[in-house]
Amino acid sequence: MRRPGFSRRAFTGGAAAAAIAPAGLTAALRSTSEPAAAPRAEVRRITMYAENLPNGQLGYGLAPGEAQIPGPLLEMYEGDTLQIDLVNNADVAVSLHVHGVDYTIDSDGTRMTNSIVEPGESRLYTWNSHAPGTREDGTAIAGSAGYWNYHDHVVGTDHGTGGLQKGLYGPLVVRRQDDIVPDHQFTVVFNDMTTNNRTQAPNFTAKLGERCEFIVITHGELYHTFHVHGHRWADNRTGYLAGPDDTSQVIDNKICGPGDSFGFQVVAGENVGPGHWMYHCHVQSHSDMGMAGHFTVTRADGSVPGGDPGHGGHGADTAGAQRPADPAGSGHAHH
Repeated sequence: MRRPGFSRRAFTGGAAAAAIAPAGLTAALRSTSEPAAAPRAEVRRITMYAENLPNGQLGYGLAPGEAQIPGPLLEMYEGDTLQIDLVNNADVAVSLHVHGVDYTIDSDGTRMTNSIVEPGESRLYTWNSHAPGTREDGTAIAGSAGYWNYHDHVVGTDHGTGGLQKGLYGPLVVRRQDDIVPDHQFTVVFNDMTTNNRTQAPNFTAKLGERCEFIVITHGELYHTFHVHGHRWADNRTGYLAGPDDTSQVIDNKICGPGDSFGFQVVAGENVGPGHWMYHCHVQSHSDMGMAGHFTVTRADGSVPGGDPGHGGHGADTAGAQRPADPAGSGHAHH
C-alpha cells in the first residue's frame, strides 16, 4: 500500500525523511491489544517556517520564502511520530498547536506552557499518534485517525486570535493503515467571512473519475456550513462507506464551528458527470458575500461542458495544484 509522506507532493524541499522507530506515547495508553500485523511506525522530522506575508498576514511554509495560507498539508499514519522544527522568521512570537493527536506539555504551543517561539528562534514540536486499542478495563481506545488542524496559539492574544486571523493555520490528516489514498486533496478553511483568508473562495479542478479529498476547517467567530453541488459523502471518519452494510448517514451539507475540522472523499463527477460544480457555505449571506467557489470536474481531455462560468465562478482557479500564498491568501490543493 502506498504511504504518502505528508502531503503527497508538498514535501520536496525543506522536508527531511527520517528514521524508523515506534511512536512515543502509545505505551502510555496501556493498551492490551494491538492491531494485527500493523506496519512499522515511522518517525519523520521536518522544518517549518513562520513568516510575514503582504498586507499584514502571516503563514507557515516548508522552506524560507514559501509561507502560504493555509499552511502545508501534513499527513501521518496511526503510530507515526512527526517532529517539526518551527523556525520563526516573522517579527512576532508564534507557536504551533495541534488538534487530534498526542503530544507532551512542552509541545502544547502556548505561552502558559512556555512552548512558543520568539522571532529569530526555533523550537522542536513532537506529535505522536496511535492505533485503536483496548484498555485494561475493556473500554475501547479510539485511534488518532481523522481530519485535524494545527494553528498558532500566541499571536495577538494568548489564544492566538491574531495568528488565526492573519493566516497561521493548516490541515493535518491522520490515516489508518488501510485507508484509501486520494488523487487530489483540497483544503477549505472558513475563517470568519473569508475562505483560506480570501474574500473570494478558490476554485479546484479534477478529472472525471478521480478520487478527491476535501479537508474543511473553521476558525474565527462564526459557524458555517459546507455544501458541494452534485456530490455526497458518508458522515463518518473517512467520508466513504466501508461496505453495503455501513449505516453511516450520507450527506451533502455539514455544519462546522470554530476550531472544528472534518474531511471526506468523493469520486469527481460520479453519477453526475463533468461540470463546474459549486461549493459554498450554505449560510445564505455568507455565500452571497464570496464564500463560494467551483469544484470543476473536467472530461479526460480537460474540457468542461457549459463553458466558462464567468462572474459566478468566485475566486481564482488553483487547477488542482498547490501554490505559495499571495496577499489575498492561496487556494490549497494537492495532487
